[in-house]
Amino acid sequence: MLRIRLQIPKGEPVQVYSHQDLIHDALVNAWVEAGANSSDIIGHQAKPWNFAALGWHRGHQGFAHSLVVSTPDPALARILSRLKPEHITKRRWDAEFVNFAAARVQIEPDPILPQQTQLGCICYSPLVLSDEAHQGKGKRWHDRLDAPTLGLSATINRKLSFLAGREVNLELHPDSLYLRATPKHSVLVNLKIFQDRRKSFVIGMQAPLLLQGSEDDLRLAWYAGIGEKTRSGFGCLGLLEEGVGR
Repeated sequence: MLRIRLQIPKGEPVQVYSHQDLIHDALVNAWVEAGANSSDIIGHQAKPWNFAALGWHRGHQGFAHSLVVSTPDPALARILSRLKPEHITKRRWDAEFVNFAAARVQIEPDPILPQQTQLGCICYSPLVLSDEAHQGKGKRWHDRLDAPTLGLSATINRKLSFLAGREVNLELHPDSLYLRATPKHSVLVNLKIFQDRRKSFVIGMQAPLLLQGSEDDLRLAWYAGIGEKTRSGFGCLGLLEEGVGR
């Protein structure tokens, strides 16, 4: 398991992106340059990894000053330790591009102590969960963490159990005060922009979360991310006590 933070120093330009896949594809390039097989990074048989672009949004544009990248997989962890910022680059059909060559790499310490059974978290990137009760065409995304049809803990455990090949038994508790104060805690994220300018999007949710469970289960959630589309940069967790940082 390994988690790194790539941070652009203050004074250097932040990286601007209009859709999530631009960051994702830049990271895929860096994974492959570091020695990963592309089939281990993308596709249905890919191994688990997760990331978040930290910064801010203005309208539909994102501004990233840091990236957090993690994996619970031992083989990918060894490759991640060799990942170089100058390889995190991608250009789209027009002039849009990102390049994290100026970033500095820092290995993040494991935040879970022996016999620790709970972890207070914020969502570094939105938590994405499809509404499995939806009967219509296409996917519908959950937009409320307190929705009675969601079953948050059971949904997250099912996905992490499939990933780990064992039973995962976490309890996830969104901050009830935050949810009452912020009933609209969902965000629309541009996932892709196609060459004909069509867009694909998902809806994700953000709120402080308390995770409770065993050390192994907490650690899996921390390094793999939670929810759907984790390899596309969703469901990345941060420590509540530390915030986003810079």
